Amino acid sequence: MAPLGWKEKLFQHYLAWVCRPARLKKHLRSQLPPRRRPVPVDRRRIRTAAIQLELKLFKGPFDYVDEMHRRTREAADRGAQLVVFPEYNNLPLFGMLPGIEKMEEASRDKDTGKEAAAESSREEIILPDLYRYMSPVVKPLVHTVFSSLSAAYGLYIMAGSYILADNGEIVNRSFLYGPSGELVGNQDKVHLLPVEADWQVKRGSSFPVFETPLGRLAMPVCMDATYYETFRILEYSGAEIALLPIANLQEYNFWLALRGIWPRVQECPLFGVKGALVGSVAGFTFTGRAGIFAPLEITPNRDGVLAEVEPFDREAMVVADLDLKALEQLRSNHPWRDTNPALYRKYFPQIYRPGGRDMGTV
Repeated sequence: MAPLGWKEKLFQHYLAWVCRPARLKKHLRSQLPPRRRPVPVDRRRIRTAAIQLELKLFKGPFDYVDEMHRRTREAADRGAQLVVFPEYNNLPLFGMLPGIEKMEEASRDKDTGKEAAAESSREEIILPDLYRYMSPVVKPLVHTVFSSLSAAYGLYIMAGSYILADNGEIVNRSFLYGPSGELVGNQDKVHLLPVEADWQVKRGSSFPVFETPLGRLAMPVCMDATYYETFRILEYSGAEIALLPIANLQEYNFWLALRGIWPRVQECPLFGVKGALVGSVAGFTFTGRAGIFAPLEITPNRDGVLAEVEPFDREAMVVADLDLKALEQLRSNHPWRDTNPALYRKYFPQIYRPGGRDMGTV
């Protein structure tokens, strides 16, 4: 990142001031209900909400806070114990940057054939620099907002993923908060899109699994669900529910979208909860359908879908109950269970190390 001029430093200090945690907490306190107790956990009925968020650029932090609160409250009012937000959940905050209009203008210029003007405007705004510039503001904001919301409503929130600077590197990182407002853990995206490689995003290198009263949770990010190996690792690391934030940079195509979480939970018995970002900004168009998925054998219609949003381009939400006992029973008596564990011990020694989970008994 090029050294910041005095104007950029001054505006960064201004952003940090208007987004300071004490100010955000005061704003939230005026809206939050009395703290709710967590719903008692029944492993046969883990109520989960998948959020489809329509991308909007907000001029101030309170707009963002109110939007995250509104969607969380909707899920909580429907009894959700676990809420999943989408990938790139920090993009709405870019609306606080005065120069963001140039990217919008560049997008419109491209649509009208003014390529030279569009390219000139794009050169002035480098996305990796924006991510680095905004990170000192975004990181405490995310923690303040989702820690407060999860504690107030007594539920688990996977806050979506955020492109952030961390120790000089850019990462695409998702966060999980618990019902006391604690940060349960995070996950860096392992499989990048080409555009993310261009943005200099650093790949993650592991898939942690988090033990919670709601089950063993994992958080692969978007493209991570395109590959079978990801869910194989999650399954044999003990995960029961995969929380997947997505933001597909493409026009919606049902068959292309099918490459993601639906086939993965059929191949490797897990529940999958997908939050989606949709809408257009600065020349980027995101589409998707949030949903909640399970192996065919434990869905009412035998189609692998517990609930799925119908529109692919506007906000929505679905809620469904996950039966972890049914998943456990299916895993112990699966009709086409793998019978060659030695092969995987040979090629995946870290997963099948001595003392690890036994493929034949998971």
